[in-house]
Amino acid sequence: MKNKGKIKIDPSAFVARNATVIGSVTIGKDASVWFGAVVRGDMAEIIIGDESNVQDNAVVHVDFGKPSLIGNGVTVGHGAIIHGAVVKDNVLIGMGSILLNGAVIGENSVIGAGTVVTEGFEVPPNSLVIGVPGKIIRQLKQEEIERIKDAARVYVEYAREYKGAGKF
Repeated sequence: MKNKGKIKIDPSAFVARNATVIGSVTIGKDASVWFGAVVRGDMAEIIIGDESNVQDNAVVHVDFGKPSLIGNGVTVGHGAIIHGAVVKDNVLIGMGSILLNGAVIGENSVIGAGTVVTEGFEVPPNSLVIGVPGKIIRQLKQEEIERIKDAARVYVEYAREYKGAGKF
């Protein structure tokens, strides 16, 4: 394993006991990694930004020379896969979505549930992407962008509650 033992987790972050975090991984302030999630930075680095959440059974992995970089205020939905992709700030990755190597998701965007973002695809800021393969459907409205931010804030609060309970 190339990046063994370089895990940095901010003290305010929550990582569920049965989540797996290995390799070169940085988890930011008030971020969370939930039950059954796998964050595996064994071939390149993974950065999970402040107030971002990787929900239950999601996978964040890398490829040689293809790190996974997740910005601030990002929600990675249940069962989603991020593989060697870049996700900018304030993005919602829907449940079961897949982001492939070299994909770049612009800030304030939504990737709909079950969408596959193909290798190297670049999503401009403020976009709604849906489908297999993912297609840009339209630009998001301001109130939709605010809901992305709200989703991330809710998970910051959930994480504080779970962390405070000390059982998870």
